[in-house]
Order: sequence, then structure tokens, then C-alpha cells
Amino acid sequence: MDGKPRLLDQVREQIRLKHYSIRTERVYCEWVRRFTRFHAYRHPAEMGAAEVEAFLSDLAVRRDVSASTQNQALAALLFLYKQVLKLELPWLGEVVRAKKPVRLPVVLSVEEVKAVLAQLEGELWLIASLLYGSGMRLMEVMRLRVKDVDFAAQQIVVRDGKGMKDRVTVLPQRLREPLRKHLLSVKAVHNAELLAGRGDVYLPQALERKYPKAPWEWAWQYVFPAQGLSTDPRSGKRRRHHVDEKRLQRAFKWRCARQASRSWRLRTGYAIRSPRICWKAARTSARFRSYWVTRM
Repeated sequence: MDGKPRLLDQVREQIRLKHYSIRTERVYCEWVRRFTRFHAYRHPAEMGAAEVEAFLSDLAVRRDVSASTQNQALAALLFLYKQVLKLELPWLGEVVRAKKPVRLPVVLSVEEVKAVLAQLEGELWLIASLLYGSGMRLMEVMRLRVKDVDFAAQQIVVRDGKGMKDRVTVLPQRLREPLRKHLLSVKAVHNAELLAGRGDVYLPQALERKYPKAPWEWAWQYVFPAQGLSTDPRSGKRRRHHVDEKRLQRAFKWRCARQASRSWRLRTGYAIRSPRICWKAARTSARFRSYWVTRM
């Protein structure tokens, strides 16, 4: 034994160095595992373009996977060769990516959105209303922290959104009071957990080492915490995570709510990227905010 880390451990190390999510870590490791198994457990350093193309072709032809799945597998293998094995192979850029079929998104009308919301209550209603009213993505709502909700400015700061970028979006006035009441109940649970010696949450990008007391602070708690404790897959700690998005997706594809929100803004003449522009200007436009307030 030369003491060199196993291949998958090397993949995990590089993913964590780049601050990729635990989801990406799991997916990439699974594709690397499937790639090596497909080629009788040969080491990837001993393989090249022919083996990669054979694997991707098998996915498309024999397993009949979607274009997005095939491209996900290719992205994992590109990461493996470039970032882990440090092999600058010219053929990597020549591997053909599958074309995704172009489909029109499902866009709900205002009446349809109201009908959906009318069937929900409690936390599910609040999450769905935020998705539609703020234009946030599902996981952005799930990962929302207390400190990023600004009631005074009627805005929400979205951290590490798509492309690892921060932005600001609106907090509709109609949701301010329901959200305040929701946070009061969440804080009561948090205070009870503090008395029991728990109450800490996961902090991204090693912030826990920089601010060792922050995981217990109210500001860092999730707006929508899970009902029970779970084990952190990286640290092994038992603590409360955010609510599982699968609980919502079983009943409805929440991307439809965001598409409806974007469509509504286009029809009413407001740019989809207005909140991001406001963020760059270090303020939220009062006109933009009041327009949303009167129509949400």
C-alpha cells in the first residue's frame, strides 16, 4: 500500500475544495463508480476517449437515459479527468454532448395559481406563496436562513443561488405577517432545543470554524426547518436540517410556480432580472416593491 487515497476519496476531496454541494458529490461519485464498473474496474487513468464514448453510448442506446442524464455523466467524467487525475486530454472537449429536447414550460395562469394555493395550508401554503411571489427556486426557499429575510426593506437575500451568486428578491407584503407568525413558532422550537443542549445547524464553507458559536444563533437557523433531526453526511453530526423538498415535489412540480411568476412579470412589463439589478444598486426599488405589494 502506497498510502494514496482511493479514487472516490480523491473525487470527494476535490469536490469539497471547490465547495460543491453534497448532492453534486454524491452524483459525481456514483457516475465514477458506474464508469469503472462498466469497464471491469480498470483505473480511469488507464482509459481514454474510446472508453468514455463507449460508456456514454451504452447509457443512451442500451439504457435509454435522457439527454440530461447523459450530460450529467459526462460532466462527472470531465471533472474526474481534469480536476482529480489532472490529465489534460485533448479528446475531452471533443466528446459530443447529447442535445436536450426543447420543450415549452408549463406556465400556470394567475387563476390556476390561486386555485393551487387554495388547496394548501400552513407551511406548504407559505412555501408555495413564496415561490410564486418572490420568484425563488425551490431549493433557494428550502435553504433560506432567518438572517436573510428583511421585513423592514421587504426583501429576501438569496445566498449561493444558481452559479453560486447572491441576489435580492422581493418579500410580498401579503406574506409578511404569515411569515412572522411562522418564524415565531420556529423560534419557540429553537429555544426549546437550546435548553436541551442542541439547536445547531449546518454552516456552509467552513464558517463553523470561523464563527464557532454561529450554528446555535437564531439568525443562522433555517426558515423552514425539518420536523426531526438527521445525520450530516459529511460531519456525522445529528442536527436539524431544512425541510426535505421531496415532501413538496410529490404533489406538485414547484418549478411551475416560478415559471408562472416569471410569465406574470413579463406580461405586466417588469423585467425578470429587476431584483438582481436592485441588488447591484445596493437598494430595492420602492416602485418595484409597491407594484408587487398591490398585486400579490
